[in-house]
Amino acid sequence: MTQDTDPRSRAVPTGRASRAARMGGLAGGLLGSAAAAGAKQLLQGRKPNPRDMFLTPSNAQRLTQQLSQMRGAAMKMGQLLSLEAGDLLTPELAAVLRPLQSQAHFMPPAQLKQVLSKAWGKDFTKRFKKFDVRPIAAASIGQVHRAQSHDGRDLAIKVQYPGIRDSIDSDLSNLASMMRMSGMMPKGLDLKPLLEDARQQLHEEADYIQEAQSLRQFGNLLEGDPNFVVPAVYDDLSSRDILAMEFIPSEPIDTLENADQATRDTMSDRLIHLMMREVFEFHLVQSDPNFANFRWQPETGKLVLLDFGATRSLPPELVARSRAILQPSLQNDLPAIAEALTELGLLSVALPDKTRTEILSMVEMANAPMLDPAGFNFGDTSLVSDLRDRGMALGRDRSIQHIPPTEVLYLQRKAAGLFLLATRLRAQINLRSLFQHYA
Repeated sequence: MTQDTDPRSRAVPTGRASRAARMGGLAGGLLGSAAAAGAKQLLQGRKPNPRDMFLTPSNAQRLTQQLSQMRGAAMKMGQLLSLEAGDLLTPELAAVLRPLQSQAHFMPPAQLKQVLSKAWGKDFTKRFKKFDVRPIAAASIGQVHRAQSHDGRDLAIKVQYPGIRDSIDSDLSNLASMMRMSGMMPKGLDLKPLLEDARQQLHEEADYIQEAQSLRQFGNLLEGDPNFVVPAVYDDLSSRDILAMEFIPSEPIDTLENADQATRDTMSDRLIHLMMREVFEFHLVQSDPNFANFRWQPETGKLVLLDFGATRSLPPELVARSRAILQPSLQNDLPAIAEALTELGLLSVALPDKTRTEILSMVEMANAPMLDPAGFNFGDTSLVSDLRDRGMALGRDRSIQHIPPTEVLYLQRKAAGLFLLATRLRAQINLRSLFQHYA
């Protein structure tokens, strides 16, 4: 394995001390830049705004670069936070973190060799007819390589970054401290429940034995389904840090943007329908809506499902509360919708009346066109932009300190991700029929 000169090739910092030092250096750099920005505003005769001081272009670049280089829980939490702007962060800070959805460095060959030698022994290359050193994908917790075994299996091998599992707890603590220090989170906001749930989820995602089990579960649930493909797991090459799967030739889901309208509609409808099945039939949800987790095969028309590290089992009471919102939505019964949202934890009785009224107004605004019997045109972005603007205004209201239950946030995130994908594909989908089927 030779040295990789690609600028995206960066060794993963390992060990709690080194990662804490990296986070401390990042915090110091952010504060220094914020202080300089504040001094500049004072010289210009303006009162410094903490938000503007912290969110300078240089700070935004520094934050995303450092978290993407660190990978692990630091990067993963940044990704999660960027998806929850309306519930946790100001829209501005969420926008700063959003590039983490697509940015990830990968291990240089020397570090990769150390990881694989530890997992498979120093003679691990003898296991393969071919092993590509350059990964085909890199994310927050691991990277994926193509390989071919001597018995002819075409493989996709996910390799976990070293030290990631042991640094989850300290990474989350350090990142939370930095977020509070930035002044961009409401004072008094209790992050402990969210951080504890995030900690548990990240430990689960870092256990590839558990992910392999989820992969097999979904493979069994969708066995024989003509619309989906789930890779097989190869246990002889898998471990807690390595997940060996069947490589399935496919194209990125966003290449569907160039497909005809009928194909875009069909693929979007299948993914949204699959989420409804996950919630109401399987009680098991793959909760990560990252576009990279969905691919498709133009020649077969099938969708390929990847990455089951964030799979969540749903308790019966959550399924029941989720189902309870469908019928009121079909009838556009706003009081009943409000009651169902409150039961889900998305609305709180502690919210100011004006905030509660605004949220329900947004729900009413979205409900009618989305449940039109003729179908909802995701390609018409006027509704999306209007809701986004109103949502951003809510996000700037520092009096709102309500965090919905984490299990509901997972569902909300998955639904929002599929909504965004359908918008990207300009799909037209009959959501009413889906709601009627499961109401």
